[in-house]
Amino acid sequence: MEVSSMKSARLLLTLLLASGGNGSVQLPSPKLPELHKIKAVTLSPSYSCRSKEDFQRGYGKTALFLTDEGNWNGPDLLFNGACGSLDYLEGQTAGDDMTLIADLGKVSLEELRADQAFNVKRIHSDDAYSKFTTIAEIEVGHTYAVLINKARVRGLLFISITAWVPNQRLDLKYVVREYQLLIVRKESPGFDWTRKSD
Repeated sequence: MEVSSMKSARLLLTLLLASGGNGSVQLPSPKLPELHKIKAVTLSPSYSCRSKEDFQRGYGKTALFLTDEGNWNGPDLLFNGACGSLDYLEGQTAGDDMTLIADLGKVSLEELRADQAFNVKRIHSDDAYSKFTTIAEIEVGHTYAVLINKARVRGLLFISITAWVPNQRLDLKYVVREYQLLIVRKESPGFDWTRKSD
């Protein structure tokens, strides 16, 4: 038997024994964020204004991860901006990630409800509806809605910017209103950001 085949057989046997022989493996349950609890965090420095060495270490403190599974799913929010340029908030960081952000203006994080993510005033008026985009410019005192939409994560996050030093530091308060880890049962093959329709 080849060495790689022996290693595979040992791994399979270990997993089978760990499952109690019934074929199902119990994986540790991921830690999820607490809902409706306001927390504070500092992101620093902006992701694209770091040294080569820092890039090799991953996101570091430039990103907000809401779960311990975050490194597999990517960050839920990224403080980004090249050195000397304007910084911005970004949720869409990789692959088929379709996270969107809307600047809600000067709204109290403490008073904001989940049902106000799409329209803070809750009135029918074109300019009252939230405008979601892939990135948002940073404004101190503003609150943002982040719709997390990834292959394995769905969520709603509100953040308020409390302080900002361009390219160096972003202080924010945040509250998670919804957070789900998903299992994709089946999906249509062929997703491609650049492919046109036939």
